[in-house]
Amino acid sequence: MGSINVALDALDAAVELVAAADIEELPAPERFAALERLESAVRRQVAVSHAQTTRLERYEGCPPISFVLADVLRISRTAAKRRIRDAEQLSPRATLTGEPLAPLLPETGKAWNAGLLDAEHVRVIQKFFRDLPDHVGPVEVDKAERTLAQHAQTMRPDQLEKVADRLATHLNPDGKFSEEDRARKRGFLWTGGQRPDGMSVGKVVATPQLRAELDAVFAKLAAPEPDDLRSHSQRQHDALSRLVRDRLGDPKLGQHNGLPVTMIVTTTLQDLQKGAGHAVTAGGTLIPISDLIRMNAPANKYLAVFDGITGQSLWLGRSKRLASADQRIMLLAKYRGCTAPGCTVNGYNSQVHHATTDWKHGGTTDIDHLTLACKCDNLLVENHGWETHQIPDGQTHWSPPPDVPLRGGTNDFHHPERLLKNDTDPPADDAGAA
Repeated sequence: MGSINVALDALDAAVELVAAADIEELPAPERFAALERLESAVRRQVAVSHAQTTRLERYEGCPPISFVLADVLRISRTAAKRRIRDAEQLSPRATLTGEPLAPLLPETGKAWNAGLLDAEHVRVIQKFFRDLPDHVGPVEVDKAERTLAQHAQTMRPDQLEKVADRLATHLNPDGKFSEEDRARKRGFLWTGGQRPDGMSVGKVVATPQLRAELDAVFAKLAAPEPDDLRSHSQRQHDALSRLVRDRLGDPKLGQHNGLPVTMIVTTTLQDLQKGAGHAVTAGGTLIPISDLIRMNAPANKYLAVFDGITGQSLWLGRSKRLASADQRIMLLAKYRGCTAPGCTVNGYNSQVHHATTDWKHGGTTDIDHLTLACKCDNLLVENHGWETHQIPDGQTHWSPPPDVPLRGGTNDFHHPERLLKNDTDPPADDAGAA
């Protein structure tokens, strides 16, 4: 085995040669063949890169592998996790004792590593097996994987998808799915961020039980009223909103991170007076001020209002180990989410973190010494040598250990207004910007 650095240097040189080559020297029909070879080479490099991720290891101060991989390669954490999952399915594995194991998708892995498949081909095959019911036997599963891998080498992904659909019907002609099959597919996700108009789109895959329960609720709450001009889908939306709104603040829901389960909304006095602009929830959702005023619901127990000029906030001293409820509200309002650089975890899912000296080492629980951190980043400080401190403008600065290939700094993700700030702008209090 040669040096990876020497090999990468040679690869860089080869890429420069290809980039400088003139494809126009080839007859027009042969140019497609050259691009086909180039595509195969690119695919092989991707396969090699994915396979190398299986050799990555955590060490002192190192966050989870997928987190570091995302930051070093400047890809999303979702993409990083996908690469690791792909490598586990397409590359040879080993047991805990070092014994070699074949890939989970062996024939697909062979074609993938040979540069014959695109990532879209792999997605089609992965989806096929993800949707396949458990009662299909291992012999049929192996044959199906081999068949799809063979067809993938001669078909476009959209063509392969049609073959996969036909094969799924052949293996499960009666459409039988067990309770475990259905439960595995259940879920609800927002399919993206808020749209420019503030609206959001979600996708729900409901079990028969949830479908039946919602049908019963909608029959009552979404029934049309006299002279009701709302559409059927609008009535169901409003019924779901009412169902959730009636539960917010209910003591039966218990608490989340020390607070009742309810909305925590931040705005400024100036925006309220103007009736314009946006408030921000601890989940990162923007609510137009006009909507906030119109809502005026009892469930909105926690509305943190700042002076948009002075940014005045609460001061509560060290009285007990955990931050008090009103301190949590102000931290959620000020930081809106985890303060670690690049982290997108919102405030609802973040914990109170001692930004200077931890409580167990004599630190105080004063509001100016507290910040927000998600569970994972909190553990980096607790157990892996990361350090945090508050800087004069009120932000939290994070510093990694020397050997961790990540940049420290502050987090502007939850405060997009900072991204447009001019260098000549005077410093502003974070709370006032919230």
